[in-house]
Amino acid sequence: NSLLSVAQKAPPVPNHLPYFGNLGTRGAIGAVTRSIEQIMAHSISDLDPELIEVSFLADRLESSEEHHHSLVESIREHGQQVPILVRPHPEKEGHFQIAYGRRRLAAATELGCKIRAVVKSLSDEQLVISQGQENSARLDLSFIEKALFAARLEKAGYSRETIMAALTVDKTGLSRMITAAVKIPQDLIESIGSAPSIGRDRWAELSSRLELNGASARARAAIAKPGFQALTSDDRFNAVFAAVCTAKALNLSRLIPLKAEDGTRFAQFKEDPRSVMVSFDKKVAGDFAIYLLGALPELYKTFKRENIEKATKRKKKT
Repeated sequence: NSLLSVAQKAPPVPNHLPYFGNLGTRGAIGAVTRSIEQIMAHSISDLDPELIEVSFLADRLESSEEHHHSLVESIREHGQQVPILVRPHPEKEGHFQIAYGRRRLAAATELGCKIRAVVKSLSDEQLVISQGQENSARLDLSFIEKALFAARLEKAGYSRETIMAALTVDKTGLSRMITAAVKIPQDLIESIGSAPSIGRDRWAELSSRLELNGASARARAAIAKPGFQALTSDDRFNAVFAAVCTAKALNLSRLIPLKAEDGTRFAQFKEDPRSVMVSFDKKVAGDFAIYLLGALPELYKTFKRENIEKATKRKKKT
């Protein structure tokens, strides 16, 4: 603590300390010097939000007004608990560029208060890695937000190794993210929103269904319906998914494969106007099929309960 108080009061320590000669990086003095440098490099400053610009690569779809209001009230009542990360702006003297914490920045701007920030020198590559890893570690981004972020990074010219480091995914996972983000039209994704409960498989299936004749038109008709934007983001996804999965949109003789994360095909399904039929590969997933049959009654019960809860919440809002 005493070292921290000294470091916070002291001016930034240069990389080389002529005063100490060769001892500047060796022995006890060198250890103290390095400790102070590390503390100063990560010290927290109170900054004017007006001096901070957003990252050059967006990692989120727009936040809901409800979430923003909740965060504003939390900071108003309890203060900002977690600092944001910024770097000195590469082109504007005295300004900063945010790596992560955009929602906290928006809340502080509305409140008209200073924002607590860690100021750190970062290259463009270090910034996007910090930006992606922070949100991935907090499980704060939905699948489609991560997919869009990955696609934007690749479009900006970053290597897949850098993108994998930013999002903590392997090559296969990254490929599926980018495919989903590229194959689904941007306006549809933005209309649906972050869809926090919708995972990779359903987004991937939506992208496949959108390739069918007339599916994109049906999807856009769904988002244009009155009341669509009043739905939750998850329900907006479900509405679009249902629109492209009508019997008219489907090739009823087509068997659609279901694949595991490693690409193994373990089942397939087919829909007609009256039913959905799923068949499992007995050699690959016979035990899972038996397990699923036993779990189905409880899964269906949970599904029905969650639907009732969502309907109740919608009624309260209206």
